[in-house]
Amino acid sequence: MGHLQAGVERWKHLVQPTSDVELAIPSTGVLSTSLSVQWAGTQDDMRAAQRLRYTVFATEMGAALSGSLPGHDMDLFDDFCEHLLVRDSRTNEVVGTYRVLTPAQAKRVGSTYTDTEFDLTRLRDIRGRMVEFGRSCVHPQYRQGPVIMALWRALTGFMQRNQLDIMIGCVTMPMRMHCPHSVVHGGHGAASMWGQLHTSCMASIRYHVRPRLALPFERLDASLKVEPPALVKAYLRLGAKVMGAPAWDPDFNAADLPMIMFLDDMPARYRKHFLN
Repeated sequence: MGHLQAGVERWKHLVQPTSDVELAIPSTGVLSTSLSVQWAGTQDDMRAAQRLRYTVFATEMGAALSGSLPGHDMDLFDDFCEHLLVRDSRTNEVVGTYRVLTPAQAKRVGSTYTDTEFDLTRLRDIRGRMVEFGRSCVHPQYRQGPVIMALWRALTGFMQRNQLDIMIGCVTMPMRMHCPHSVVHGGHGAASMWGQLHTSCMASIRYHVRPRLALPFERLDASLKVEPPALVKAYLRLGAKVMGAPAWDPDFNAADLPMIMFLDDMPARYRKHFLN
């Protein structure tokens, strides 16, 4: 816990909690609520985020998580990260979260999470400007848009205040994906998604990376028409690019897509919402 508290103290003069914002949620799911956005300042805050992550990744997606605390998604990076939370102020429940690893903290822990899945050698010259976003998840009843908007407003503000203009991260593509008239299992959807993305959404070759454990594309059908996961679509709209082929994450039963975004590449329509 000392790493988390030290991180909060170190950044608190730059990273102020976003003030409570009133956001109306559509009539599907939760009817209406007031959402508050905050940075975790205590271990209880971090544990609340880890419980939401467990609910989404293990209970919903079927990930095989083996942490020291039952019902929590935990790993060695958590104590080195800042944790962003969105709460429903009626219940104080955490309904959305991201974790953020700064360049200084990445040096302390020895790498980014993305380094564990990809060879990031080509990114060595930009690491000082590069923040890693990860473990993004939103409670199933709050996926109509406002929670993600609130998270991203806080995340881009964090980047600006800390003079970090590059974001990297792994976006999870589950083994179960939707086609127009069916559901695809077993990695064929992720392979097909890569087949669609690598022709039009790639980063510059100087930012290409290689997976440490690649999907077995030779045994997969990559010709299917699949719907990109919501987070992939959101990142692409914000100007993010794909850095390479997805890695296979057997613990999460998913393929992880490496993505990079430069704040300068964010389209004007989103800049006015997220950037000062």
